[in-house]
Amino acid sequence: MSSRFFLFGMGSAVAATIILASVFTASPVAAKPEFAAQTGKPCGACHVNPAGGGKLTGAGEKFKASQK
Repeated sequence: MSSRFFLFGMGSAVAATIILASVFTASPVAAKPEFAAQTGKPCGACHVNPAGGGKLTGAGEKFKASQK
């Protein structure tokens, strides 16, 4: 019975390690404040989050495609 608890505990530790590793190895956001200066619009004009960064709106995707 105690070996079952040990294996459960080890599984939880492995899961926690994987979650923490994925959080700390996530790629950084490539948002650029100069894009807002370039367009004269606030970050929320291209990003779902009004503060900028993260998921883009349709307009943001269009702008991103034009920068390539």
